[in-house]
Parts: sequence; structure tokens; C-alpha cells
Amino acid sequence: MANPALETVTGRRPGAFRYAVLDFDGTLSLVREGWQQIMVPYFTDELCKAPGAAGLSKEDIALRVREFVTLLTGKQTIYQCIRLAEEITALGGTPLEPQAYKDEYHRRLLQRIDGRLRGLEDGSIDPETLTVPGTYNLLEMLRRHGVTPYLASGTDEVYVLKEAHLLGVDRWFEGRIYGAQREYKTFSKKMVIERIIRENRLEGAELVGFGDGYVEIENVREAGGFAVGVASNEAARCGIDDWKRERLIRAGADLIIPDYREIAPLEEALFGKGA
Repeated sequence: MANPALETVTGRRPGAFRYAVLDFDGTLSLVREGWQQIMVPYFTDELCKAPGAAGLSKEDIALRVREFVTLLTGKQTIYQCIRLAEEITALGGTPLEPQAYKDEYHRRLLQRIDGRLRGLEDGSIDPETLTVPGTYNLLEMLRRHGVTPYLASGTDEVYVLKEAHLLGVDRWFEGRIYGAQREYKTFSKKMVIERIIRENRLEGAELVGFGDGYVEIENVREAGGFAVGVASNEAARCGIDDWKRERLIRAGADLIIPDYREIAPLEEALFGKGA
């Protein structure tokens, strides 16, 4: 009988892993849970201002926004803002600079998560409650098998470093944490993966990746690595998010898991029986 905590998708056999690359938001961290509920309505309102939006319903525009936000999830936030500017132009509007949209989105998002950050800082919130369940067990499992982890996030690096520290996950990465830069062309998850492979002379099969977004799964597979899709239900902290699952399968995930609660079957799938 299939294990509900682990779905085999491609049937590819894992390699002898030496390195891992992990996404942050939705893969390890839940600090920013609900970010889509900030971005999609904000972008929808901006797109509705364009002259060509007059003949469209707000629901149709929201669907249009959700589609490109979803497609670009996992890339740096600026790419979603660039796409918003392009959509406004296509509807006859005059957009702001993409960075202006990013700054305003961050302002709104930080308002939403301010209580979470303050709670982590003053100790009134247990960090474990703002992680994908089993995160610490996952990181310890990788350490136990001698796998060196890297963290690569589309969120600005300054925020990733702070939030990783507040959640207590930074100790497993020892400086190997990378995030978005103001000069956005100087960073991408693909660049991090290429650097890991180049500097450590890896074969693709020696790399395992974990992520809940299309981009990181696609990048890991393109590099020849083994991709674990984390279809985490961020709001409930339990079960599979079917929307994520379908997207991760399309991206090429080899395995689908909801979280890391059931670490034993995941460990066996990655490292073999008796691991």
C-alpha cells in the first residue's frame, strides 16, 4: 500500500547524495505564510487601473494575476513585479518601475507578519510552530548522512538571514544561505545550483533538492539532480496542498511529500533501507 506521506512520481532512483539545495518559504519556513493573499489582490488592483482593464471583470484580472504569480513563484519577487509592469503596459497603462511594486508589496507583507517576527524575537512564539512540520528532523537527517545543505530563496537575502536565525535553522547551513539581491541579475537559484556543482565537482546525481515552487524543482532536475516536491499546506500545517502538488509534478518532481513529519519513509526513499 502506498505511503500517504510520500508519493513516487517519476520512478527515478536517487543518487549518492553529497549536497542538498533547499528553498526557504513554504519548504522550511512558514513565517511568510499567506503572502499570495497580499500579492494577488495588490497586483489585481494595480492592473485594474490600466485603461484596457475596463472591459474585463475583476475576477478575470485576478485570475490573470494569479496565473503569472504562480508561474514565477520560486524566482526572486522582482520578476513577479516585472511581469506586473508588462501586463499593465499590455493593457495600455503606464507602470511604475518594478522595484516600486516590490517595495510596496514588502511593506504590506511585513505588516501582515510583524506579529510573527516580534513573537519569535521575544520568545512568545515557539519557532517550531512557524516551520514546515519536521523541518529540524529533515536537516538533522541530511547532516547524519553527510549531506551538505545550501539554502536558496527568492526572498531578499537580508530577510532570509534574519528569519532563518529566528527559526533556528541557520545553524545547519553555516553561512550557505543565499537570497535575492537588489541587483537581481546577480542571483538566481540556478546560479546557486551551478556554483555547488562547479565548486564541488559534483555529478548531477549527487545533488538533492527540496522545494515547494516550480522554479527550484525545475532547476534541480535540469542539473540532473533528484527533486523532492514539498506540497505543504501552509495554513493548516497538515496534509497536501493539491494545487502545489499538481504544479510540482508538472515541474518534474521525483517525489511529493506534504512535510517531514514522516521522516523514516523519506530517509529510506533517499538513502535506502536501513539508512
